[in-house]
Amino acid sequence: MVAADCTLAPMRVLVAPDKFRGTLTAAQAARAIAAGWRRARPHDDLAEVPMADGGEGTLDALAQALAGEIRRLRVHGPLMDPVEAGYAIASGPTGRIAVVEMARASGLELIAEARRDPKRTTTWGTGELIHVALRETPAQIVVCIGGSATNDGGAGMAQALGVRLLDAEGREIVPGGAALLDLARIDASRLNPAVSRTRFVVASDVDNPLTGPQGASAVFGPQKGATPDDVVLLDRALAHFAAVVHRDLGIDVRDVPGAGAAGGMGAGLVAFLGAHLRPGAEVVMEAVGLPERLGRADLAITGEGKLDEQSLHGKAPAGVIRAAREAGVPVVVLCGRAEVRPPDVPVFSLVDRFGEGRAMEDARRALEDLAEEVAADAAGLWSVG
Repeated sequence: MVAADCTLAPMRVLVAPDKFRGTLTAAQAARAIAAGWRRARPHDDLAEVPMADGGEGTLDALAQALAGEIRRLRVHGPLMDPVEAGYAIASGPTGRIAVVEMARASGLELIAEARRDPKRTTTWGTGELIHVALRETPAQIVVCIGGSATNDGGAGMAQALGVRLLDAEGREIVPGGAALLDLARIDASRLNPAVSRTRFVVASDVDNPLTGPQGASAVFGPQKGATPDDVVLLDRALAHFAAVVHRDLGIDVRDVPGAGAAGGMGAGLVAFLGAHLRPGAEVVMEAVGLPERLGRADLAITGEGKLDEQSLHGKAPAGVIRAAREAGVPVVVLCGRAEVRPPDVPVFSLVDRFGEGRAMEDARRALEDLAEEVAADAAGLWSVG
């Protein structure tokens, strides 16, 4: 037990971490930080607000923030194997809101490493989730598109919603990113009519373009199993797909920021569903009312598994840090590993404090202990007004 510093009056502390990938969900991380903090400062008022940025965990964060219900069903996974996935339904100020997380149906973690192949993987299952969510007549569907195993431009998603993607012989193209090279014509006349009555918002954690050196295939293809030759083929396939979309639907997705997110799923959602692309961290911060919560806080705590350069560009910790600064609230970061340190923000790392072994194998209790130590020294870190 760390001796608590009693020189500070009780504080209102907002605990808003993202997930610690591979060890703790965002909710588990928030719970661990709060538990450790209370051991040193039992009189502080702590609010746990799990965060996300559009990737894995965003469904849970939004469902909790909106007091929604998660409904589960069987859909087709990235290689058309059956998987159990889910979507959330909640009430919002302008009507019902549905939340679909792509990683649940088309995620990289659903496939063993030896089977990963973005030439074959499909977003069909995500389309099935959207199709079922549309039956709830939501005013808005938020589609969270991080953590995908796919590189098909959202083609499978579109097919699951009734769009016909035809080759030169008038046959449906097969699933996968490579098959986009066979696309000759798009027939959207059978698209689920509920799409036109629904507003689609895409929560994404990246802003990459569809093709090119910073595009979906080049940047994200290798982690999904693409070889260098595959990357060239998939980039060419997405460029062809975009050209056919432009010709047949009159929508140019080639230079849209975020079109390359999730193997081009950003482009597909814009092209077929008229979606609006937004940074995922902003979508979550709005849903949880982060600015309002910060207005009532004396201190904010955020963090994630690995704090790196990506963390500072559109990820949840960067959003919390920015919002806290705008609200004039001190902020601290607790993370698994720290590769960067934002200026004027105290950063504490499990690896630095306890070593990599404990950080990975005993993350929950290590995070509790780290939070307790930071809380005990709160007076030395912040001057809270």
